[in-house]
Amino acid sequence: MVTFDFMLPYYGDVQLMQDAVRSVLAQTDRDFRLVVIDDGKEPDVPGWFAALGDDRVHYTRNERNLGITKNFQKCVQLSEADHVVIMGCDDVLHPHYLETVRGIVEAHPGIGMVQPGVEVIDGTGQVSQGGLADNTKKRLYAPQVKGRRLMGGEELAASVLRGNWLYFPSIAWRGEVLRKVNFRDDYSVIQDLALVVDLLEGGEQMVIDNSTTVFQYRRHAVSESSVQAFSGTRFAEAERYFSAVAARMDARGWPKAARAARFHSASRLHALTMLPGALRSGNKEGARTLAKHAFTSGQN
Repeated sequence: MVTFDFMLPYYGDVQLMQDAVRSVLAQTDRDFRLVVIDDGKEPDVPGWFAALGDDRVHYTRNERNLGITKNFQKCVQLSEADHVVIMGCDDVLHPHYLETVRGIVEAHPGIGMVQPGVEVIDGTGQVSQGGLADNTKKRLYAPQVKGRRLMGGEELAASVLRGNWLYFPSIAWRGEVLRKVNFRDDYSVIQDLALVVDLLEGGEQMVIDNSTTVFQYRRHAVSESSVQAFSGTRFAEAERYFSAVAARMDARGWPKAARAARFHSASRLHALTMLPGALRSGNKEGARTLAKHAFTSGQN
């Protein structure tokens, strides 16, 4: 049995998905399984996978569209390996991703999560200098790690609740605990943060390794004409999550994490940056939701 599963929930651009798959197949460490769960209807995709002729690749297409959360949950349920990566269908692995991560988990037996080194690329695949979101992550919220650092408990919970600086698709998870916890049903945007905090509450720790870059995270530009981008829906979900998790942190005796959840500064800053676009687009309801999230915290 292989010890690493790459799970690829797929929907969207065929070329970008194929690039993601090729980056997995190009790994210097060839002991892995790639499982692709297709939540779309692109006609040529099944044939492309059949033509690969690689028995490490397992492809399945959902009978009906499950949506993001259900497809992520299915990825977890179908995983089998000791360690699991749920990568984005438009992201790219460096060839030494698995070799590097395997070395980290061997050096830290039983580790729940590994956040390896990441660089951001744009929609064309060019390495980006970083927009507001990524520079804010790096400079304000991410811990200053040179090389490798082990984090967990309230320290890491408070850090990610203040501002989620993690790159979820790049994380390697210990399969046993991932399958035990899985993604929550009630979130569709903030489910990655919720999963990390759930694992931290269960006593898991994370190794953060910035010694080498092994993953390319694709950041697409958001068009101001996008209704979804300025609807404020994601921030209504965030409000619900932060309120619930703050109460849990209080009950657990993690006051710093509770305060971070109530203030959720990065999420509020994000809403504030979206507010002008919502106003320009005439989305009054979205603007109200964004303003409420940006200017109101749960502090009392």
